[in-house]
Parts: sequence; structure tokens; C-alpha cells
Amino acid sequence: MRRITENLDIDLEKDVWRCHHCARELVSARENYKKGCVVYERDPGEIYRPVVEGEYSFALNREWTSIIEFYCPGCGTMIENEMLPIGHPITYDIEIDIEALKKKTKEGR
Repeated sequence: MRRITENLDIDLEKDVWRCHHCARELVSARENYKKGCVVYERDPGEIYRPVVEGEYSFALNREWTSIIEFYCPGCGTMIENEMLPIGHPITYDIEIDIEALKKKTKEGR
């Protein structure tokens, strides 16, 4: 088991992503870990309230952007979140060379 982020581990024996907190298997480590998460899309207005009243309130426009949250289906820990333009695909932010990581682990690094 190798820790990749504060909330995400990779199990090198089974080649799967795991939640760091409850060890729940999410999805194959050769795929985007976000596919194994519970996904919640939030209105940015729930988080970023208008600073001033009026047409230009300095708040995010919900017609242009949304906040996507990714949760562990086992324990409910938020694994990641991202702000994306409406219609933008989910980002693939971590791609690991699994074979190289296995080799380093075998060598004790």
C-alpha cells in the first residue's frame, strides 16, 4: 500500500485505488480514481456567497461553473473537489506509472 494523497492510497498488490481512511476499494488503479467515488455537483452559490448586492456581486456565476465533489462510498470522506466550467468532463488529475512504482517499492524506495 502506498499513500498518494492525504485521502488516497494505491494498493500495488491488487492494482486498485483505496480510500486512505477506511481502505475501501474505489476502482482499478489504471483508471481515474474519481470513477469509484460518489460524485456530488454543487451550486457555487452555496459556498461562495455574494460579497455585495447588485448585478456584479463578485460571486461565481452558476451558469458558467459548478463545484464537483468526490466522496468515498465507504466512509464518506471527501477525496477531492474541483471547480469546472459547465459541461466540462471530470479531470483525470493523477496517472501513476504502476510498474515503475512497483519496482521502486520492491527496491525499498
